[in-house]
Amino acid sequence: MGTNLKIKLFAGIVLSCTIGLAGCSMLPTSGPSSQAVKSETPVDENSLPYALVRVNSDVVSVLARTGKLTVTYPDRQPPREIRFGVGDVVSVTIFEAAAGGLFIPVEAGVRPGNFIALPNQTVDHKGNISVPYAGAVRAQGRTPSEVQQAIADALKNRAIEPQAVVALIDQRTSLISVLGEVNNPIRYPANAAGEHLLDAITRAGGPKGQGFDTWVMLERNGKQATVPFGSLVYEPSNNIWVHPNDTVYVYREPQTFVAFGATGQQGQFNFDAWRISVAEAVGKAGGLNDALADPGAIFLYRGERREIAAMMGVDVSRFTTPIIPIVYNFNMRDPSTYFLATKVLIRNKDVLYTSNAPAVESAKLMTYIRLVTATVNDPIVAAYNGAALRSLVVTGP
Repeated sequence: MGTNLKIKLFAGIVLSCTIGLAGCSMLPTSGPSSQAVKSETPVDENSLPYALVRVNSDVVSVLARTGKLTVTYPDRQPPREIRFGVGDVVSVTIFEAAAGGLFIPVEAGVRPGNFIALPNQTVDHKGNISVPYAGAVRAQGRTPSEVQQAIADALKNRAIEPQAVVALIDQRTSLISVLGEVNNPIRYPANAAGEHLLDAITRAGGPKGQGFDTWVMLERNGKQATVPFGSLVYEPSNNIWVHPNDTVYVYREPQTFVAFGATGQQGQFNFDAWRISVAEAVGKAGGLNDALADPGAIFLYRGERREIAAMMGVDVSRFTTPIIPIVYNFNMRDPSTYFLATKVLIRNKDVLYTSNAPAVESAKLMTYIRLVTATVNDPIVAAYNGAALRSLVVTGP
């Protein structure tokens, strides 16, 4: 009896320790409990602070107003008039008002008109072109009308009411480059009438993919701005003008989100669309696991700007960073929340987490207790059976 009592006492101690460990969150799990997330209590002093926002119609309204993607590049002005540059090939035609002048002889009646066409010439490395009797005329950085006026001014004291027409024959500067994930990468002369980003991409044959995972980077004067291709299509204000010497780089970078916890599947998922809602994201991740998930504990992790967080009622004074970590809580036990989940859009690199139901954690604990109890009971039963067998051998039947 003494031995059995000691064994039972040992089993009780082990069982108590096991329950204590379970109470200290030592059981395996896929993430924090719903209570831990909703409490906003840091695990330790080094934990990142965050704000919990329970999704309702007011929150959805704020996100709808502030969630549009816009071009960050400030220059939305149409391109200025095209100007000559070094290497451009130009033609110059000079007119005089009457015969007997500098270029039109007295016997000009045999000529087809009162003008002379100079051979085409290239703007030299100094930015000039050469005109007889006018010398070197500055062309670089000037418009055709400005060069025409400069030629007329240089000849007015020698020719009879001279006029000049300057035309761009071969445009080798003021070019626009479109490259990357397009069907026909191209470098083409800028259109004097002006073009938008979508026009430039169209010249290059359009994007290779369907566009929902395509991004467009515009480089201008050493600065860059990048927007999703879809924002140029669905938000026309983002389809800004391209300027001479711009570079448009089109590349593919799938928009993704990550799903953890009690969903049907876990991992990284592509949008495969320009926009998807929280409801669609949950569906892409296989929905909620009926045996594990707590429908009231669906959480969306993302960073929001301070002003947006303040509009949703977050106490931003607790945070020092311009981007505030926000955890949105969707309570799917409320039937109306499904409507709200279709209005909130997933953003690139969002994290979607679904916590286990409290009953699941209790079941894990009971299973763990049974495992420990069985482990302790097995040697007891084995010892008891061994003692009974030895007693039977000694005493006989």
